[in-house]
Amino acid sequence: MYEKKSIKSKIVTQLLYGETFKKIAKSKSWIKIKNDSDNYKGYIKIKNFYNNQKNTHKVYSLSAKLYLSPNIKNKIKRKLSFGSKIKVVEKKSTFYKFDNLWIKKKHLKEIKYKTKDVFKNIEKFTNVRYKWGGKHFSGIDCSALVQVFLNFNNRFCPRDSKDQITFFRRKVKLQNIKKNDLIF
Repeated sequence: MYEKKSIKSKIVTQLLYGETFKKIAKSKSWIKIKNDSDNYKGYIKIKNFYNNQKNTHKVYSLSAKLYLSPNIKNKIKRKLSFGSKIKVVEKKSTFYKFDNLWIKKKHLKEIKYKTKDVFKNIEKFTNVRYKWGGKHFSGIDCSALVQVFLNFNNRFCPRDSKDQITFFRRKVKLQNIKKNDLIF
């Protein structure tokens, strides 16, 4: 998502595959949107988007390869990132079909899946580079890392650190800090 209607504009965040949004305004080749998961606003290029698709699964791996058919020999160059959401329409052996593509079952969890430890497996992102506005296996920023894991666990989280500070504000004495507390 861009701050303005230009690819030269600052990237304010990324949408993961399957994230839903509302259209606010439309111009020739741009749409101003509001992301449903965090109410973030920005501009995206007009493409063919699925309307109100009911997703059934989410990507559990850092990245998941995609295939043209349920066969490892038919791999394509695109991958889905952790937290991406899909609607499975067919199952065949160890593959699930969505949007005319296939993905291995082992990379997915059901959409309602969550863990007790929301930051379980955060080390998946250990060697992922920092990227301002990034929310993807190819680059992620600090506030997105927090948001991606909370969203994966079906919990709301604002996109930016300044909003996370307010949303998660709680007075905690340093000696009482525990695992998964957020410190800003």
